[in-house]
Amino acid sequence: MNEIFKMFRIDPEESDRINKAENDPHHHDYEELLIGKYGQLEHFIDFKSQLIDAPFVSFIAQGKLHRVKPLIKDGKCDIWTIRFKREFIAETVFQLYSSYHDKANICLKADSCFERLDSICQIIYDEYLQPNADLSIIRQLLSSLFTIIESDRKKLNLNYDESKKIQSLTFKNFLRLLEENYKEAKDVNFYAEKLFMSTRNLNIICQDILHQSVSEIIEIRKLTEAKNLLITTDKTIAEIGYELGFNEKTYFTHAFKKKTGITPSEYRKEMIKIIS
Repeated sequence: MNEIFKMFRIDPEESDRINKAENDPHHHDYEELLIGKYGQLEHFIDFKSQLIDAPFVSFIAQGKLHRVKPLIKDGKCDIWTIRFKREFIAETVFQLYSSYHDKANICLKADSCFERLDSICQIIYDEYLQPNADLSIIRQLLSSLFTIIESDRKKLNLNYDESKKIQSLTFKNFLRLLEENYKEAKDVNFYAEKLFMSTRNLNIICQDILHQSVSEIIEIRKLTEAKNLLITTDKTIAEIGYELGFNEKTYFTHAFKKKTGITPSEYRKEMIKIIS
């Protein structure tokens, strides 16, 4: 996906088109949020399939192997589809991983709480369709949308087995520590010691949940913030690199290009073109 943000609705006609097309399990280079008002969703994720009825919320993290089949039920299908790059709401997206890594699909009640989600989606969509859509407005509304979803998710009091609870809690604590320290030069040992565990066990948990090592997650968090700063500020490349713990501009540029395939300057130019 070239855009930093994209949104559309799946209606019965689009559902039929998707299900007739080739639709094998695949990975995304973006985050995806599905909010179903009517219909069903057949979702294959984490190597298992689940059929859920609307109303529902489904969050698919970047890199997750999955496949969705939106289905018509009682003649209806209405599913909001929101796609966005990780850096679009960098301060929120890593928190989402801790909440949804083992529970991608959440069924909700068709009540006033869900109506709020639908209303916010409509407001976001209306702004997105404007000739000169204001991405800062969309960003704020999207963050609010996730806040409401998280609140509703907690009210459901979802239960997990004890091993999943422990693993999930450790992962959440790691991400909390990461948010507090990612701008500094902290390595895997620092996080493992803070969590009173070995680097091996912390890596096992991260590999199991995100299929990435602790070092990779730390680097991705830094580069996600770098992309965010390149888009939203006028700071120089050197200033951004220094802010994220890279003492040398050349080292920051090398790390950025190695991960993204382009330099920070090239990325900024490309995003300015897309946004404008």
